[in-house]
Amino acid sequence: MSTITQDRQQLFLEGPIGAALIRLAVPIMLGNLLQTGYQLTDAFWVGRLGAAAVAAVSISFPVSFLVIALGAGLAIAGATLSAQYMGAGRQDMVNHVAAQTMLMVAVTSAVLGTAGFVLAPYLLGLLAVAPDVYDGALGFMRVSFIGIIFVFLYAMFQALMRGVGETRIPLLIVLGTVLLNFILDPLFIFGWGPLPGQGVMGAALATLATQALAAAVGITIFLRGRHGIQLSWSGFKPDPAYIKRAFFLGFPGSIELATRGLGPLLLSFLVAGFGTVSLAAYGVGSNILIFITIPAMGISMAVATLVSQNIGAGNSERAAQVTTLGGLTSFGVLTLTGIAAYMLAPGIVAFFVPDDAEVIAEGARFIRIMSLAWGAMGVQLCMVAAFRASGNMLIAMVIALVSQFMVQFPLAYILAKHTSLEAAGVWWSFPIANIAVALVAALWFAQGGWKRTRLTEEDRQVAKVAGETVAEEGIR
Repeated sequence: MSTITQDRQQLFLEGPIGAALIRLAVPIMLGNLLQTGYQLTDAFWVGRLGAAAVAAVSISFPVSFLVIALGAGLAIAGATLSAQYMGAGRQDMVNHVAAQTMLMVAVTSAVLGTAGFVLAPYLLGLLAVAPDVYDGALGFMRVSFIGIIFVFLYAMFQALMRGVGETRIPLLIVLGTVLLNFILDPLFIFGWGPLPGQGVMGAALATLATQALAAAVGITIFLRGRHGIQLSWSGFKPDPAYIKRAFFLGFPGSIELATRGLGPLLLSFLVAGFGTVSLAAYGVGSNILIFITIPAMGISMAVATLVSQNIGAGNSERAAQVTTLGGLTSFGVLTLTGIAAYMLAPGIVAFFVPDDAEVIAEGARFIRIMSLAWGAMGVQLCMVAAFRASGNMLIAMVIALVSQFMVQFPLAYILAKHTSLEAAGVWWSFPIANIAVALVAALWFAQGGWKRTRLTEEDRQVAKVAGETVAEEGIR
């Protein structure tokens, strides 16, 4: 283990918790912010092709998201296990987990990508895509499915590096690929010289090229082993026992992420019934919500890394302190952000929709209502991160299912359809659900049962028995 890695581990396991959170969270926040650059760049250039092109990208996104969510559990399982083994001082198992996770991701993404490529026309048929949108959507979706292996591999690289506490290298890679994507997008979309323009499909081709480069860089870093993980080609030999364990550990994480993605989509169908103004206001507000969660997600991911490593090191009380400090910090940051958004709401909406007074008024109302409980959302994210990081994936999954399908959507439906609030009933479901779910998560956290889960304990016991056996044989 290098000196830099040793210093980092000492900070994470013994140093000031606040300093450790900042060291992890800031690069993660910047990386998440840069990741939005892909969507913004695509939206900027595709928007110059017209409404049909924009619709082609928009209709493809939910399908791609669900496919990615199916494999996301592997990232959660790999990051959690690698972090706990790092905390336990098991570098051999950190390397093993990384190799097996990358192998599983490559196989899974190849299967899902092939299935998606073949089924794309049928999926678009089920979505009843308009004829002027169909060709662009089909090209964009099929290229996206071809490139999904690179998206998966780089996402796993990020998750595993985050698990061992290295967040700056992924940040630099994302910075480079976002800048490259900004250059490649217009070249592939509109063409240049001998390079023919590919229209909407060009945006997907640009993303494929940059993600392939990012995945190649990530695997090269792993093979060189300079940043906390050392892969060897022999490590990719399938380990059925680990694969089974990672699948059952990560499956609830996939369900959780798919649930969190489906929730807003269901609400959009509910909002659509109240007309174009309400739907436009919901679209603007949803984009704002994605943007303001970037700092909260950065803090929660930092919490997850520190909790995993400290649980692995057998220090559950420090893991609890990390979560508490992270939750309070996230509550403070998002509360202040909410106050600012409340005061600036009309101007924020006008930035996106400058010439529609009705959308500005309705969008401002949505943001002001929603912002009342952003602090509670920050608490919830940190608590759920701690549950995942300790290996309690089922708790995180249950909270997501309850939040979306037993609290927010039913509440939104009742308030919107059975009161005079109409679309505002959907708006009010956000703060009410956030506060309720944050209280449930905080009570579950305070109960403390999550601290008794330790994914490395079984391996520790096996190693102990093996060591005792060797010692006995030596005595004989």
